[in-house]
Amino acid sequence: MQARGEWSSKIGFILAASGSAIGLGNIWRFPYIAGKNGGAAFVLIYLIIVVLIGLPYMLGELAIGRAAQRNPVGAIEAIRPRSPWKGVGYLGVLTGLGILSFYGVIAGWTVGYIFKMLSGNPGDFATFISDPVKVILLLAFFILITAGIVYGGVSGGIERWSKILMPLLFVLMLGLIIYANTLPGSGEGLKFYLMPDISKIDGSVLLAALGQAFFSLSLGMGLMITYGSYVTKSDDLFSSAGYIVLFDSLIALMAGLIIFPALFANHQSPEVGAKLVFVVLPEMFAHMSGGAVVGSLFFLLLSVAALTSTISLLEVPVAFVVDEKKISRKKVVWIVAFVAFLLGIPSALSQGANPFLTHFGLIPQRLSDPDFLSQMSFVFGDFSLALGALLLSIFIGWVWGADKAAAEIKQGSKTFGAFFKAWVFMMRYFIPVVIFIILLNLFGIFD
Repeated sequence: MQARGEWSSKIGFILAASGSAIGLGNIWRFPYIAGKNGGAAFVLIYLIIVVLIGLPYMLGELAIGRAAQRNPVGAIEAIRPRSPWKGVGYLGVLTGLGILSFYGVIAGWTVGYIFKMLSGNPGDFATFISDPVKVILLLAFFILITAGIVYGGVSGGIERWSKILMPLLFVLMLGLIIYANTLPGSGEGLKFYLMPDISKIDGSVLLAALGQAFFSLSLGMGLMITYGSYVTKSDDLFSSAGYIVLFDSLIALMAGLIIFPALFANHQSPEVGAKLVFVVLPEMFAHMSGGAVVGSLFFLLLSVAALTSTISLLEVPVAFVVDEKKISRKKVVWIVAFVAFLLGIPSALSQGANPFLTHFGLIPQRLSDPDFLSQMSFVFGDFSLALGALLLSIFIGWVWGADKAAAEIKQGSKTFGAFFKAWVFMMRYFIPVVIFIILLNLFGIFD
């Protein structure tokens, strides 16, 4: 049997796990959700939820992985042998592959826009994403880069590249923050983003913050189980999870510090929604002095953020096959990557290139747009994540036992003991109820 991978350092694990959480959800989704939900009021609620719910749940997933030293399927089987709960692990692996298939398409668009911005003419977004040759080649390129990194293994591939990509991401964001906040009129954007108006906080803002906080941390598909399985028993899971949550939240906050000052400086509405990054910002950059360079740097930033996520999305099914089927990682990576690419082709062609896939519409329109990519996003990016998180929280809290999970977290940690009882209560009662509310909200129960 081949030896399993292991992180060579705590900082390597933290950067890799932070990279898995940091992605387009932080830099693309977070600002437009904040813009539509009251700006600073949303940000305040979001940060509270990340600490009170996201961090405790993440610890639960990490604890399963380290306790069993296996992928989501193998870990659940090791803790509760020959039980139907193993299906939750399979759901996680399938979810990771499903998300990678459509996420790779959007990640490919970000690469394409680096060059479109450099040309000085971003053109029409709808025309760009409806070009079948371009979008498939960009999908293939992004999956290929992702596979090349995962091929290198846990420490030689994922950890090594995370140590390069995460600092690069931070430096790019820092430069763009300085630039955006020197634009005339940017101060109004900062005020909207950083000065909460408590009167704007209502049920819809709370639910939006709950969903964003949870999904931005890559929770619910067993990704943190996989990454936790490469952690040694002497490592402090409690402090590591704290750093992961800190970095993830910091990058989301930094994205807002770029986008809102730039929007207000150019007299754009913060409530433009999902088209913000690919329609509004490119048009804005095109009319700014030095906008071609700034725009291309912004999309390079998005590409790096997307890559840190696609690495982890590919690692979940790869770790499953390596652990359970005992096949060499070097073979498995390319097979799984090719499957993800094939699964991604319908999403790539569903933005105007193919009428059937563009108007697929299997899921009702009140839940998702009719195109195949949006439908995949709802099924895997929303529903499967929430369902997986609900089932995993019940498994951790009641089947394995929150006290046993807490004992695993306490091992190697000098500070977790003080939170032991509070964490057990949260994991058993509070967190499953909150995730159930997120699941109901997906289907518009609270509209």
